[in-house]
Amino acid sequence: MQNTELFLDILQILVFFSLLTLVAKFLGRYMARVYQGERTMLSPVFAPLENGIYRVTGIDKNAEMNWKQYAVAMLIFNCLGMIVLFALLLLQGHFPLNPQKFSGFSWHLALNTAVSFTTNTNWQAYSGESSATYLSQVLGLAVQNFLSAATGMAIVIAFIRGLARRTSETIGNFWLDLTRTVLYILFPIAVVAAVVLVSQGVIQNFSGYKNVSLLQSTSYEKPKLDADNNPIKDINGNQITVKIPVKEQRLPMGPVASQEAIKELGTNGGGFFNANSAHPYENPTPFSNFLEILLILSIPAGLTYALGRMVGSSRQGWALYAVMLFLLVLAIGVQYWAEYNGNPLVQKIGVHGYNMEGKEVRFGLGGTVLFSTSTTATSCGAVNAMHDSLTPLGGMIPLVLMLLGEVVFGGVGSGLYTMLAFVVIAVFVAGLMIGRTPEYLGKKIEVTEMWMSVITVLTAGVVVLLFVAIALITPTGVSSIANPGPHGLSEVLYAFASTANNNGSAFGGLNANTVFYNLMTALAMLIGRFIPALAILAMSGSLVKKKYVPPSVGTLPTDQIPFIIWLVVVVLIVGALTFFPALALGPFVEHLIMQGGI
Repeated sequence: MQNTELFLDILQILVFFSLLTLVAKFLGRYMARVYQGERTMLSPVFAPLENGIYRVTGIDKNAEMNWKQYAVAMLIFNCLGMIVLFALLLLQGHFPLNPQKFSGFSWHLALNTAVSFTTNTNWQAYSGESSATYLSQVLGLAVQNFLSAATGMAIVIAFIRGLARRTSETIGNFWLDLTRTVLYILFPIAVVAAVVLVSQGVIQNFSGYKNVSLLQSTSYEKPKLDADNNPIKDINGNQITVKIPVKEQRLPMGPVASQEAIKELGTNGGGFFNANSAHPYENPTPFSNFLEILLILSIPAGLTYALGRMVGSSRQGWALYAVMLFLLVLAIGVQYWAEYNGNPLVQKIGVHGYNMEGKEVRFGLGGTVLFSTSTTATSCGAVNAMHDSLTPLGGMIPLVLMLLGEVVFGGVGSGLYTMLAFVVIAVFVAGLMIGRTPEYLGKKIEVTEMWMSVITVLTAGVVVLLFVAIALITPTGVSSIANPGPHGLSEVLYAFASTANNNGSAFGGLNANTVFYNLMTALAMLIGRFIPALAILAMSGSLVKKKYVPPSVGTLPTDQIPFIIWLVVVVLIVGALTFFPALALGPFVEHLIMQGGI
């Protein structure tokens, strides 16, 4: 039986990546046309609306910005969005579309959530079905899912223009890039995806929650309390319990499909329900699971091809795609091996087979591994299983994928521009090693580009290590850890790796809804999002001014297999040097403890 499932899982993975490669090419070509202002098949529908938006807002679509103007526009737009979302969450109890009569968020939770969704992190220190109103979900969270994704895509397109243009001062217009991203790319794909998800059973309504009678009643034990709410014990000191019958189940409702589609497509990840994509109302079938993973990776993969088209060399785009694909397949292989071999402690008590703890039976091992690696290789953070229930090495893989800087496809826009920062570093170091001119796509790599690349690559890592250290020496930080020892360290490391790299997934077991963690993770999200973004825009401004240098004998070819291998090595070395000690104290130690039968 296990051999059959292994074969089907491998087949599923092969089919998935074959389809993803096709999607990357056709979607990438379409996105390149959108950003270059060319006519597309959707132009007859959206061009009049686009021009109407410019007229109403007073935007001159022919005006372009230098990198500083582009950065200021981006920061102002995101700051305003953050303020609006913060106010909405704080005051949601006074607004309509609140059939459950939820009150407003606490100030620190509202701040954390506003920062989270504005930075495309979607870290959730709250339970959606018991905290957020329909208005907050639709007008606040879902809207930011579109806008934060569009922001990341606009930044990478500005960077690509910096590479593609020759001796210019401008890198585009932020407002045009933002508008076209939402209208021509995110909105139409999200609408189609939402309809398909509804056909699979994902709910979409504004109904109040439903109380449904169970076909077979059940019960649970509840501690018996005295008048002061203290547990009552018998003469032997054992706690007295009472049996509580359960005859009905309360089912949450809501406009889920519309948010589910954009949360995956925009690599946002914020779940309508606390269980996220493990909830049957968000992800009911194996097909919906397959589709959601495809949505997560489509735009990051497609942007690599769009890069190749916009710089005039599709081979450059495919080279980056090959690096990302290799690292993702490697991660899938390691995690699948770890989960397939299971936990020897469990097998000793007669439960044989791979580790299904925390996984949904309807997805199985293959669907779970494919989802968990894809969502942490990108900055999505949606989950269809409990990552805290993975084996030590299996749980290490999502952690490592985030700690590498979210470059294995990465978030929409942010993944590609961070990988390009690694490319700049790789080109510069390789040039020094072999005595060739450090150039990339005809642009010389000099001091400014190196500084901005280092800032982009190392910012999140520095934040993770610093904030983890603060949490582990602070009583309020330690008090939130549910599990002692190496697993407790992994929980804290995972939390800050997730927030600093704008992923948003959680290991579980850490009480993050405290003033300490809400403020610390909010600060990590802000630094992790905007410092690298500003560095990339500054590098764009430097590159766009440079003259084009034609390839020569001394130029390092960056679209061939040797450089692809070198780039993989650089990405792995930076991650290993930065985080190996922390990983050794967490997942590696926990794995040795498990193998030792403790």
